[in-house]
Amino acid sequence: MDARPPWWPFRPRRNESGGEPLDRHERGRRAEALALTHLERAGLRRLATNARAGRGEIDLIVRDGDTLVFVEVRARTGGALVSAMESLSARKCAKVRETAERLIAQRPEWQALYCRFDVVAVTLVVDRAPEIEWLPNAF
Repeated sequence: MDARPPWWPFRPRRNESGGEPLDRHERGRRAEALALTHLERAGLRRLATNARAGRGEIDLIVRDGDTLVFVEVRARTGGALVSAMESLSARKCAKVRETAERLIAQRPEWQALYCRFDVVAVTLVVDRAPEIEWLPNAF
């Protein structure tokens, strides 16, 4: 039960079946799974998911030929004030880059590969297929 008053303008979004709202973590897990499927269908190969180094985390690390791709997945529900793609800040981009540098330093086999930073934006909409937008070389 939502403890906010009924006039509160920011009500939680409901899941696809109209039931309980998706919490932030569940929405993120679903978006990452959808993004990975989308990238694999495009021919990229998964190397790691939720890779941590230091205080940072990279959602997906995939290989596109001889390129190592660090993927930031952004998720929003339909009707959000800011789109999934617009929610990516310069601060987050810097943190992803820093985490990627740490991961590369830990993995000698990655050090000879080209690197790229992509964003996959997933919008979960009730009664419709999720909208997936992939922006290669985003930052």
